[in-house]
Amino acid sequence: MSQDSTSSQTSENRTNSHSLLTSTGSRQAILTLMLLSLFAVHPAAAQTSAVCSADKLPSMIEGFFQLTTGLGIVGLAVVWQADSLIEMFTLNSEQKKGLKRHKRSAMKSAVILLVLGPLYTVAGSMMSLPLADCVNLTPW
Repeated sequence: MSQDSTSSQTSENRTNSHSLLTSTGSRQAILTLMLLSLFAVHPAAAQTSAVCSADKLPSMIEGFFQLTTGLGIVGLAVVWQADSLIEMFTLNSEQKKGLKRHKRSAMKSAVILLVLGPLYTVAGSMMSLPLADCVNLTPW
């Protein structure tokens, strides 16, 4: 019995020392990444963005975003009206519930579409992202 307890203690010691070595190795890797990010990121962040230095590219990106947002809003209106029309002629309660779920998911998609551009513009300027400095993604 004492031999079994000794072998189990030995295997526990091996496991503990292995986890200690693994955590030490991961700590060293994290420390190395942090040091590299401190010294290697600054020269890359100092460069100007290729998008901002192009002549018409920022306005093309803004126009594309406004076009897709406008089409998304029109799509929401069409889906909402079509689901409402179909819902009026549907007698089955399960189908009505499915149509209401579809209308809710269309509304969620439109809200995400409207919030995503301004959120990127605000968060990107706070995080000093180069695209957020020269492209305004608010659709209005």
